[in-house]
Amino acid sequence: MKFFIDTANLEQIKEAQDLGILDGVTTNPSLMAKEGISGKEAILNHYKTICEIVDGDISAEVLSTTYEEMIKEGDELAAIHPNIVVKIPMIKDGIKALKYFSNKGIKTNCTLIFSAGQALLAAKAGANYVSPFLGRLDDISVDGMNLIEEIRIIFDNYMFDTEILAASIRSPMHIINCAKIGADVITSPLDSILNLLNHPLTDKGLAQFVADAKKLG
Repeated sequence: MKFFIDTANLEQIKEAQDLGILDGVTTNPSLMAKEGISGKEAILNHYKTICEIVDGDISAEVLSTTYEEMIKEGDELAAIHPNIVVKIPMIKDGIKALKYFSNKGIKTNCTLIFSAGQALLAAKAGANYVSPFLGRLDDISVDGMNLIEEIRIIFDNYMFDTEILAASIRSPMHIINCAKIGADVITSPLDSILNLLNHPLTDKGLAQFVADAKKLG
């Protein structure tokens, strides 16, 4: 399973990269705004900087919602760097845009997936990734893991090349459950990834090893 980090914060991206387990980055307008990045030129330059840090797929989201504008904006994003993946919303014009970019050989990530039917349409249109949002489904008392399972079955049935990119990760258990079900990718805040390191027995065992080492002089 690939590990992506879901942020626009360069320091967090560098920290995840230094761990040696980072495969890519996802961002969105909200994450850009959180870092105080606004304006077309600043956003494009920020994506370029991320591409210089991480040698992997970098999802860059279009801000438009009409086919013509998504095409224009997506072409500009794809021109930044070969690793850019154009992130397209799950709407009717978005499906048309996915097909356009697929025909051009430009990678895409269909975002805001909340049903297996949406994922199927995105895969049929040639999306490289679909992004089901687990945490947001959990927020309305729907088990997001069931959606991952449904998409996995459908994609395996028909041998779609589209990868399942589990998004809206809220905890280490989301990551583990996605791995058990067979998600191809998770994209997560850095904290959830780092929390995979933690276990009280590891801490206890390490403390004992250190104490014993001191006794040996």
